[in-house]
Amino acid sequence: MSKLTFLRALPAAVAALALGAGAAHAQRYTLRDDRVAIYNLAGEVRVEPGTGSAVVVEVTRGGSDRERLRVDEGARDGYQTLSVVYPGDRVVYPRLGRGSRSTLTIRGDGTFGGGITGGRRVTVVGTGRGLQAYADLRVTVPAGRTIAINQGVGRVAVTNVNGQIVVRTSAASVTATGTRGNLNVDVGSGGVTVRDAEGEITLDTGSGGVTVNRIRGPRLVIDTGSGGVHGGDLRVEQLHVDVGSGGVDLQGVAARDVLIDTGSGSVDVELTRDVRSVRIDSGSGGVELGVPEGLGAELEIETGSGGIDVDVPVVARRSGRSHLTGRIGDGDGRIEIDTGSG
Repeated sequence: MSKLTFLRALPAAVAALALGAGAAHAQRYTLRDDRVAIYNLAGEVRVEPGTGSAVVVEVTRGGSDRERLRVDEGARDGYQTLSVVYPGDRVVYPRLGRGSRSTLTIRGDGTFGGGITGGRRVTVVGTGRGLQAYADLRVTVPAGRTIAINQGVGRVAVTNVNGQIVVRTSAASVTATGTRGNLNVDVGSGGVTVRDAEGEITLDTGSGGVTVNRIRGPRLVIDTGSGGVHGGDLRVEQLHVDVGSGGVDLQGVAARDVLIDTGSGSVDVELTRDVRSVRIDSGSGGVELGVPEGLGAELEIETGSGGIDVDVPVVARRSGRSHLTGRIGDGDGRIEIDTGSG
């Protein structure tokens, strides 16, 4: 009786919190295949290292219509799949905020992407009418697995996972820290941050900035339609950066081959080792390239509008206001810089 009396005396806010905690109970799903794909339309996904022999997914539903969500398991394109299925054609995800929306084509089993045919159009908004529901996922991955995270809107965070990792989102930011193995991130709209990663890394964003720090591996490829690229301490054999609109600022680059192309935006790159080839092309924007002492390369610089300033010893063969060719050191590598305006 005293226990019942105590609960009745709880303040309303505390009672509501207790009810909310019960409603937020996570359901666990075990996926034993070596290749696993996860699909979720709205929410936050955390991917972390796991033990044992299986990928484990904890699904926590949220929103007033959370009970209408269901979880399907199946197979598609060589992956064992788990998908959160959202009924209806309009989903309200309050974390998006007012005025935000994203539309995807969803199959009946909750999967999406991959050259989809058929399916239905689902719009996710921050406010208004529609299905008030989302799902937050925690995914634990044993070492050596292949994991593909397919997220509509929200956020994805990958931490200390060792394996083959693919992350695809429509409008969600992605953070990856401490990954080991190949990492492929494809974001329609949203920023990407990768830190302390080892492996071949490919980052692609339609709209959103990219930040990379302490990267080790054979190849780092960054492609962004609109958004700057920043970072440092990059020790890779090949570095390829393609930016439609936005600046590039990369310090501490130790790469044998460097290719940077920006349609509009300045480029500031600091090299810390000798190179085989460097090609920097800017449609509009200045270019600043820092090189280590002892670097050797054939040098060719051309600018459509702007001056050329070289602060290292160069044996020039031809020079003028807008063009310079010559040799630095032993001339073993090759550096080409071309800017339309800058």
